[in-house]
Amino acid sequence: MIKKKIIIATGGTGGHVFPAYSLTNYLKNKNFSVKLTSDKRGSIYLKDYNNLNLIKIPSSPLIKKNIFKLLYSFFIISFSIIKSLLILIFDRPSLILGMGGYSSFPICFAAFILRIKFIIYENNLIIGKANKYLLPFAKKIFVSYKELEGIPKKYKDKVIEVGNIIREEIINSNTSDDGTIKFDTLNILVLGGSQAARIFADEFPQIFKRLKDSNIKIKIYQQCHNSQNDQLFQFYKKAQIDFEVFNFTSNIINYYSKSNLVITRSGASVLGELINLKIPFISIPLPTSADNHQYKNAEFYQKKGYGKFLEEKDIKNKLYDLIVSTFKDKSMLNSILLNQKQHSDKNIFENLNSQIKKILNEKN
Repeated sequence: MIKKKIIIATGGTGGHVFPAYSLTNYLKNKNFSVKLTSDKRGSIYLKDYNNLNLIKIPSSPLIKKNIFKLLYSFFIISFSIIKSLLILIFDRPSLILGMGGYSSFPICFAAFILRIKFIIYENNLIIGKANKYLLPFAKKIFVSYKELEGIPKKYKDKVIEVGNIIREEIINSNTSDDGTIKFDTLNILVLGGSQAARIFADEFPQIFKRLKDSNIKIKIYQQCHNSQNDQLFQFYKKAQIDFEVFNFTSNIINYYSKSNLVITRSGASVLGELINLKIPFISIPLPTSADNHQYKNAEFYQKKGYGKFLEEKDIKNKLYDLIVSTFKDKSMLNSILLNQKQHSDKNIFENLNSQIKKILNEKN
């Protein structure tokens, strides 16, 4: 039996790349021939993975700051589309799946030119620019939540709610869950996203010292940029705070298992993982995120009762009180856990496999 060929287009941050990698592996096991495309930035997160058929395609957002940057970005995008056309002409896949972000635009647009079916995926709560440009030409758009904003009415019939595409090891992990949260030590995991939030390393240590001075037993697991390792090490050691500092790692599940509260950026992938693992969180949106999508994510997840959120400008004045109230209010913690229990992405890959097969069997 000839395997159907699928190309999954990803790149940029870990939030796009890791779900794409998990989906690639799953579809390979379902008898598809799968290749993955990524830009240079995204391929960094894949360097430790073996048996990966990875094609590198340059990418660039459309930079409008000045005429020179605009012309440069046009050149990169044009080059990437030409390279994508050659890849598709040579490989002739049956389907392209764009995982969102500007790095997936060239190959999806090339697929449109060659009349190859393509699907786009949006895991945020507001559609990204690249996906918005591609939507009129896409066969379908897979979304994490039907509440996604920014879809014109005339394209609503293209929307299929599939859930959060998260790492398979997260879905398959065993979470201890008896319906309540009980802990005496506050084990805080700090995540700044795959780009590492520098402000977290600058602002959080003083707040954690206040917690310790208030006789709250804490242990800190803090992800940071490698240039901040020494700064954090020296502070926590002097403050006699139990801590572990680490740089970006793909083996984050090890730290998830040790924590009972996570303070994180508001990327859809990490929030989706925390919900499925049933870990309370405080999310702090990146203020400069495209279309303010992290704010939309954080606001949505708080409304659902999955966690709390705080704006970056309020870290100094409000984060301490929010941590304390979250730690001490056990009924609120158990309410968060109950809400998280009612959401599951356990069947996400089966859903995707079913939808992909259906689309492949449809006539153009």
